[in-house]
Amino acid sequence: MTDSFYNNKKVLITGHTGFKGSWLTTMLLMQGADITGYSLQPPTNPSLFELSGIQKDINHIEGDIRDREKLFKVFEEVKPEIVFHLAAQPIVRESYKKPVYTYETNVMGTVNICEAVRQSSSVGSFLNVTTDKVYDNCDIPNKDGFREDEPLDGYDPYSNSKSCSELVTHSYKRSFFDELGIAVSTARAGNVIGGGDYAVDRIIPDSVRAAEKGEKIIVRRPDSIRPYQHVLEPLKVYMTIAKEQFIDKDKSGYYNVGPDDKDCIRTGELVDIFCKFWGDGASWESRPDGGPHEATFLKLNCDLIKERFGWKPVWGVEKAVEKVVQFEKIRISDIFGIRTEIEKEINEFLKG
Repeated sequence: MTDSFYNNKKVLITGHTGFKGSWLTTMLLMQGADITGYSLQPPTNPSLFELSGIQKDINHIEGDIRDREKLFKVFEEVKPEIVFHLAAQPIVRESYKKPVYTYETNVMGTVNICEAVRQSSSVGSFLNVTTDKVYDNCDIPNKDGFREDEPLDGYDPYSNSKSCSELVTHSYKRSFFDELGIAVSTARAGNVIGGGDYAVDRIIPDSVRAAEKGEKIIVRRPDSIRPYQHVLEPLKVYMTIAKEQFIDKDKSGYYNVGPDDKDCIRTGELVDIFCKFWGDGASWESRPDGGPHEATFLKLNCDLIKERFGWKPVWGVEKAVEKVVQFEKIRISDIFGIRTEIEKEINEFLKG
């Protein structure tokens, strides 16, 4: 990750104004990439994209992934060599409120980006980022982690739409990309946490908001088990996959990206760790709200990506939560230090 591969590479990122997109954009900027971002306006206020000030360093294009004509025009003008597809409606509970929008964005958005890649004469490497929630039967207790060859059929509209996004990508790969010589992979990441996530209905952002106000943190499902990992863990893997398959198309595939077993923990345990690092009397209480179905058990088997790329997690869940607290306390005290903190964390992470 400290080599010169990305230097001056033309990279297009969809969803670059989101939480993961902003971190990925910064990582690629630090590697010298020539970045075009295609996305809606930042989805939260505050937003990491705006706090970091990265807009001035990239070709920022505001656009909807559902707008096929505009997307095609961007591809024609930019001629990207590598494409990271992160644009999505990413919230489970929001997908129950807006199922049509979720499917339009997550399924037809994938069709549009695949078609843009298919018609491009410049793309050599394409990565579609999905989720650990794509698998069928996500509530099997004590399962030894889902493997990449298991059935896809997410339960809720978000998870199911991401399963569909996977299948669209698989079809385009077999039908078009293999023949065209375009390397294509998907990455199914576990639950990511990190500084700068201000989305609703996510446990760490909810904890930050409550702790900042001096209020008790409300936890809907403290016994749900999730594969929590710092956001930099999957982002490093995304960059590695995109690079390696660009060089050798045989490295393309469908990959789980999750933490080690010890970091697949209950949500209540995660909040305990958060309260420990936040201090100031932070505490939580369980308060089920009778909301829609959400998977109670999620765990990924990541043997494939470890074997193929020699990858292993760098930061455990305790370190990840510590970094969140460090980041957010810097934001509260010194908003102008955010970009410096992001780059500092990336450098520390990449040094292992």
